[in-house]
Amino acid sequence: MTATAPTDVRRGALSGAVVAVLLVGAAGLVPALTGWDVRERADDIVGFPPLHGYLETKLGPGTPLAVLTGVIVVLVGPGVAHRLGWRPLLALTWATSLAWLLGLALVDGTSGLSRVLGNRHEYLPTARAVTSVPDLLASYVDHIPSTAPDNWPTHVAGHPPGMLLFFVLLVRLGLGGDLAAGIAVTVVAATLPAAVLVTVRALGREDLARRTAPYLVVTPAAVFLAVSADAVLAAVVAWGLAALALAARGPLRTGWPWAVVAGALLGYAVQMSYGMPLAGLLALAVLAAARRWWPLPVAAVAAVAVALVFAALGFSWWEALPVLRERYWDGIAAQRPAAYWLWGDLAALLLSGGVLLGSAVGAAWAARRSEPVVALLVGGAVLAVVAADATLMSKAEVERIWLPFVPWLTVGLAVLPASWHRPALAVQVLTALVLQHLLYTTW
Repeated sequence: MTATAPTDVRRGALSGAVVAVLLVGAAGLVPALTGWDVRERADDIVGFPPLHGYLETKLGPGTPLAVLTGVIVVLVGPGVAHRLGWRPLLALTWATSLAWLLGLALVDGTSGLSRVLGNRHEYLPTARAVTSVPDLLASYVDHIPSTAPDNWPTHVAGHPPGMLLFFVLLVRLGLGGDLAAGIAVTVVAATLPAAVLVTVRALGREDLARRTAPYLVVTPAAVFLAVSADAVLAAVVAWGLAALALAARGPLRTGWPWAVVAGALLGYAVQMSYGMPLAGLLALAVLAAARRWWPLPVAAVAAVAVALVFAALGFSWWEALPVLRERYWDGIAAQRPAAYWLWGDLAALLLSGGVLLGSAVGAAWAARRSEPVVALLVGGAVLAVVAADATLMSKAEVERIWLPFVPWLTVGLAVLPASWHRPALAVQVLTALVLQHLLYTTW
């Protein structure tokens, strides 16, 4: 492994941060200074581009918990992550992440957990009306067009049925209330850091996982993770990648069950979002970092099997996508200007995951020879984001849509110089607190 000079990493991190700040600044200032209307329509809530929301100063019951959690992680997080046993670290990571997510969401009171999922455009109201899953799947595509009688609301129409089925499950389990579902989503979202840690450790880099842990816990993306169904998708993808990394630790005879689990989870993620075939780039990055490719065909077969099960039950992903594209381009896509959102989306991502994601990418590139695992994971996420952006199927709202990519970009912060860790954590915490306390978002 070739050593990388600390000055190179610093230079890469600083360069990435400068580019990120300039991009975010331009995304906010250009529409304001030029009068460029980047909204879908006159009443579109994109009042603070590039984010989907508007300025609103507030304090709430979650403020003390969020501030306390952030301060504790900044002050003692790196040291605790370094010293604690592995399994206690995973448990503490989940618990601290949950406290961070709940604290930020509860700045808006309990409505911070319930108002989004109970919105008529979301999955939960539709899930409550589902009486037969086979009938749902058999007629799913028929309800996607905006001209169809009883057409699906925006988010249901814009996704395969896998996400809706998750909320149907919550309803059947007695967790179908707005607040109960919000808590369930938050509990699932809080497992994201642990999934990334398991992945990185399985790739032979427990030291790297420990350095990454505090950044994953206090991610600014928590503002959107606690209230968005996309947090569930991010968790499914992350645990699928973790299973893939666990499979790749050994030979086929011992690792194949993990490869099957990985394929099933990643295959189900594709049935939750039309954009999640891009998670395949992250899967390739994991296998490249592990230097083992035998799990790929096993996982691929399992993923295809998931798609075939859905098709046998009446929903064919490949038939639904063209129908969805037609509805999308007849509505939002035709009205939000691509000339802005092609780069405005990247700025929204940087606000969601923190402008230090620019530093993460720059540092990972500078350390690509000495830290190939970091470079591959970050590189896979960068390629997935670029591909998603190029499809023009994500104009605005990517602060939630691209949540599955944020944790893997965040891994790049682990290679920052040791003296930067506490200040970098402080920046992440402050970013999240400012976003939550000064902005009303629809997520």
